[in-house]
Amino acid sequence: MVNLGAEHENLDHKAYLILKNMIISRKLLPGEKIPQEKLAQDLGISRTPLVSALKYLEKEKLVEAIPRRGFYVRLFSKEEMISIFELREVLEGLAARRAAFNIRDSQIQKLRRFFKQFRKSTDITDIKGYATEDRRFHNFVTGIGAKEFLKSILENYNIISYSYQLVSLEGLVRPPNVTIREHRAIIDAISDRDADSAEDLMRQHLKRAIAILRQEIESERQTTAKTA
Repeated sequence: MVNLGAEHENLDHKAYLILKNMIISRKLLPGEKIPQEKLAQDLGISRTPLVSALKYLEKEKLVEAIPRRGFYVRLFSKEEMISIFELREVLEGLAARRAAFNIRDSQIQKLRRFFKQFRKSTDITDIKGYATEDRRFHNFVTGIGAKEFLKSILENYNIISYSYQLVSLEGLVRPPNVTIREHRAIIDAISDRDADSAEDLMRQHLKRAIAILRQEIESERQTTAKTA
């Protein structure tokens, strides 16, 4: 006998995973309306499990429901992004410290392969490829260094960060030519099992993103004041 409740739950979860991946991969951009009818048709499901998935993503702050208009990928303000990065700074710093303690030799080999394709480049132009590698790197470090509850929290914060509205930089706050050196330093510290340096370098890495966002906010305020 078919368990209809379980089948419906599976459809909900399937729709949830697909939608979440579309946000992560920026197939659905911040501020963009989610085309429910088209998605339901493409996925071969009814709108019921799709709406259930959207409501769950709304709880995770990845989408928002606008009355009489539908569901949209949430567009975060710079102030909100600063709050996210402040939390990431503390939690990913802790994850990097733990990673330095916990990492196995086989994991060090994998860690050292991150950004390999960009190391000889003096001008990184593959922004999309770099952004994908950036996301994989942070998730890898978190996976090694974070306990289960911390890992789930950070994964959600990272998704928010990478769905950030800077379309030209694929969600990155700072350009790859600047951050590649920082990523290499973090990789070296964790690989050398230097917990203090790993935590400090990760925190500095994220603090610099916060500084850029604050500069942008201040610049926008000054521009608004001049035109007022």
